[in-house]
Amino acid sequence: MPKRRPSLSLRLLLIGLLCIGAAAIATSAPLRLGLTVGGATLMLFGAGILIKPMLSNLRSTRLDAVAMTLIAHDSDTAFLTGIDGLVRYANPLATDRFGSCIGQPLNTVLHAVLANPEGVLLRLQQRVMADGGAKEDIITCNGRFRLGVSNVDKGYFLWRLYDLGDGAKPSQASDAHILPHLTADQNGAVLRMNDAFRTMLGRRPASLSEVFDDLPLRSGHVHTMRAAAGRIRAVVAETDGPTGTKEIFLLPGNAAQNTPRSYGAGWDAIEDLPVPLMKVARTGDVLASNREARQLLNIACTEGKRMADMLDGLGRPINDWLREASEGRGGHISQFLRGRGENQDTFVQVTLNISDDSADSHLIAVLNDVTELKTLEAQFVQSQKMQAIGQLAGGVAHDFNNLLTAISGHCDLLLLRHDEGDQNYCDLIQIHQNANRAASLVGQLLAFSRKQNLQPEIIDLRDTLSDLTHLLNRLVGEKVTLSLHHDPALAQIKADKRQLEQVLMNLVVNARDAMPAGGEIEVVTENLVLKSQMVKDRAVVPPGEYVVVKVIDAGHGIPPEKLPKIFEPFYTTKRTGEGTGLGLSTAYGIVKQTGGYIFAESEVGAGTQFSLLFPSYDLPVAEPLEISRAGPELMSSKADGVVLLVEDEAPVRAFASRALRLRGYTVLEADCAEAALYLLADPDLSVDIFVTDVIMPGKDGPTWVREALIHRPDTKVVFVSGYAEDAFGDDQSRIPNSVFLPKPFSLNALTQTVQGQLQSRTVIH
Repeated sequence: MPKRRPSLSLRLLLIGLLCIGAAAIATSAPLRLGLTVGGATLMLFGAGILIKPMLSNLRSTRLDAVAMTLIAHDSDTAFLTGIDGLVRYANPLATDRFGSCIGQPLNTVLHAVLANPEGVLLRLQQRVMADGGAKEDIITCNGRFRLGVSNVDKGYFLWRLYDLGDGAKPSQASDAHILPHLTADQNGAVLRMNDAFRTMLGRRPASLSEVFDDLPLRSGHVHTMRAAAGRIRAVVAETDGPTGTKEIFLLPGNAAQNTPRSYGAGWDAIEDLPVPLMKVARTGDVLASNREARQLLNIACTEGKRMADMLDGLGRPINDWLREASEGRGGHISQFLRGRGENQDTFVQVTLNISDDSADSHLIAVLNDVTELKTLEAQFVQSQKMQAIGQLAGGVAHDFNNLLTAISGHCDLLLLRHDEGDQNYCDLIQIHQNANRAASLVGQLLAFSRKQNLQPEIIDLRDTLSDLTHLLNRLVGEKVTLSLHHDPALAQIKADKRQLEQVLMNLVVNARDAMPAGGEIEVVTENLVLKSQMVKDRAVVPPGEYVVVKVIDAGHGIPPEKLPKIFEPFYTTKRTGEGTGLGLSTAYGIVKQTGGYIFAESEVGAGTQFSLLFPSYDLPVAEPLEISRAGPELMSSKADGVVLLVEDEAPVRAFASRALRLRGYTVLEADCAEAALYLLADPDLSVDIFVTDVIMPGKDGPTWVREALIHRPDTKVVFVSGYAEDAFGDDQSRIPNSVFLPKPFSLNALTQTVQGQLQSRTVIH
């Protein structure tokens, strides 16, 4: 047999004693002092190691004693278990019901009343580790129970089993006061029912279709049943049970004239019913409520309260709805209501039913928590609203671009006939400049609707901000300090530099306006790597590598009720006349079109932070196509060529036709694609170039051009549109010898684009 070695604590004590003994015979004072201190230290460590388990055992023993004392006289069945699930103590009620169970697993003990105690215990133990306490109601063929658990101390759990009634073998007398109840599976098969339900039916049905005429069941609504006494109508309450089952109850009170009164369960019987219920007087006073309803509405007591005090959202007084329901005009119709006061984030679906008990006339309100559903609906509505606004903005911008093309174009024609000495010259210049300003405003609308033309390139934000610093410092003024903080290893992004500069200027100007007394604006750039998706402000950012730009101010902040609306067009928190309401909507559109995300965080009185997330990019980008929007004065030399101009807007067609004729071109006009194809049907007609709008009634530009190019493959094409270049998808890339000219275009831009196309080399695809 191997010899046992002494424990570490005893060895430390022995070494310490030897050190102290050696100190007693040491001749040197420093050596004697060192041996004494070292020996004492080793003895203290050894004593600590030896005493610690004893103290722990003593503490555990005291804890067990306190817990046992607390639950020994508990009025409910109680167990004390360790983290291993073994029963350490059971109070007398538990011993009387389950016998001697100390040392047994709790799930084995509870098999006597629960079909699957393992799953229930696991769920509760996971919740108690996070919250400190948990409970769950369980309905079985043996009755209804509530199992609760509390975390007594590390490694110890206190379990209580409450009997909620409907025992394993209820008497007929007691069963008369129990609500009729049955359990069905997902396919409608009846798994079990209590005596009250069985007595009412007079049989044991196999499925719900043998019980109810009007499936599927709707909680809170009146349904027709095939009972022993014939067809009757009753109010049904339905709730989800464990493992996908449905728990179905018949509520107290008569829902119709022929509803049976045999189950005389009063409102006391529904206190523990897992369906939120309220008993409401016709005047709106809440007469009674059960525990589930109070928990849903976050109210400790409903006594003395009216329904209108707790719920709102009909758009009219709730009492009017209650009065109509009591008169039979508004019952059985579900309404979605919102909590009041601190419960404004809670949404409840309420269904009213009439109780025609002459002795106690009232309404039965069945509640259903639809907070999650309404939250998802709000997100969807917000998304649809932003999409609708974007489509509206794009459509308005298209129409405005047509108008601005005609205005600025005819202004160009007038300027050709007036020199600087003419008295009308200044007026024409003002018209021209304001038309350009209007075009810039329309560009902001297109930016929000993500339909403007972008010229993406690889950008290092550090360089962009450095180039922009001088302008930004002039924008913020002398009272405000602008500071930049960059990540030294900042990644590159792919974006339109000009549009991105506009976004940054908009955000910095807003930050400046939020600090009228002065302060500091911080612009911070950093890399961000998302390992998993990020959900924020109703947006889902997928995993990946991003570059983040933050614009932070210490201004007055944005109120919470206004924060969700700041990216909507024409919405502004500034006073009337101080802002257009397009700055942030433009920033939103540019960032989204670039493939990024923009978020706002604000606290009233503490400032605002805007965060822009752009996907990092390290691939080469093609050189952007430069589109000429302006040029030198109209050349004096005449051009030569035949232009087929197809434009459905008469003012735009009139301007473009005159501009091209002044340049020397022969112009054929058509107001639609069909008219253009009719002209081209003449084989003797020679046409050098098509100038066509993209979006037109009937056939659009790319469609009719493809048809025309079948017989005229060498004809050049200029597409014009008030929408962005991607309005017709990939059609232009499949049409040879074509370019795009966005509206509004000037006289010079139009003539130079046509001339450039005619002089370019024909490309064979």
